[in-house]
Amino acid sequence: MLSFYVSSGARASELLDLQTQHIDWGEQRIWIVSKGSRALEALPASPEAFRYLGLYLDQHGVPPPGQPVWRALRGETRPLSYWALRRVVQRANARLGTNWTLHDLRHTAAVRMAADPQLTLPEVQTILRHQRLSTTQRYLQPRIEELFKLHDHYAHPAPARQFPSGYDAGDVEAVFGGN
Repeated sequence: MLSFYVSSGARASELLDLQTQHIDWGEQRIWIVSKGSRALEALPASPEAFRYLGLYLDQHGVPPPGQPVWRALRGETRPLSYWALRRVVQRANARLGTNWTLHDLRHTAAVRMAADPQLTLPEVQTILRHQRLSTTQRYLQPRIEELFKLHDHYAHPAPARQFPSGYDAGDVEAVFGGN
C-alpha cells in the first residue's frame, strides 16, 4: 500500500477505496474516485507497487466485487478505514521515531515526480489532479542533496569583471568597487 501512495500520489481516502475492478495490471495504473470531481480517474503506479499488491492479494485473498482491496487484518475481515490506517502509521512512527502522515506519502510522490526530468510540470499537475499549476509548483523546492552541489559552484573562481573600453578606471572603481 505504501508503494502505491509514494508512486501514484493518490490521496489516502482515494487509495483506501480502490477496488479490484479498478486495477489495470497490464498498463500498471489504478482507477480511483477523485476527491474533487468524484469522477473515476486513472493514475499510474510503479511496477513495485503492483508486485506488492499481487503478493498482498495472494496472501490475504481477493475481496468480493465492489469491496475495497485493502482490508483490516485484525478481527473479522472488513475494509481498512482511514482511521485504522492512520493508527498503523502512528504505531510505525512510534517504533521508528518518525512523524510521518499519510499526506507526507502523497507529498513524497509529488516531489519525486516534479524532480523527474521525464515529466513536465503540467503532467505532474494532471497526475496529482491539482486545479492550479501554482499548487504543483510548491513541489519544485530544491532538495538538500541539490544544495550541496553548490560546493562545486563555489570551488570555481569568480570570473574577472570586464568593462567596455572607454570608461575611466577611476569611475569604474567608484561605482563598482575593486575587482
